[in-house]
Amino acid sequence: MDDLQRAIAKRKRLDPEFANTFDKEYQEFKIGVVLKEARKNAGLTQEALADKLNTKKSAISRIENHSEDIRLSTLHHYAEVLGKKIHISIL
Repeated sequence: MDDLQRAIAKRKRLDPEFANTFDKEYQEFKIGVVLKEARKNAGLTQEALADKLNTKKSAISRIENHSEDIRLSTLHHYAEVLGKKIHISIL
């Protein structure tokens, strides 16, 4: 565990509200990172992906950077264009 992870763990222990907010926002951030990496690995720019999804580059940017409220159907189409599938787990 590095210094940042220790600091986050300590803050979570001391502040339950921070813990809930941090975990939720981290998951949302992670979705955006995964989507962006999948797009890049497919060799597509945001603009090229937007064309394939019949939307604007700004919409792709919003999905990748602020994925907290992405619709499941949008997520499915995004992955489909990249030749990927969505797997959802409830833990």
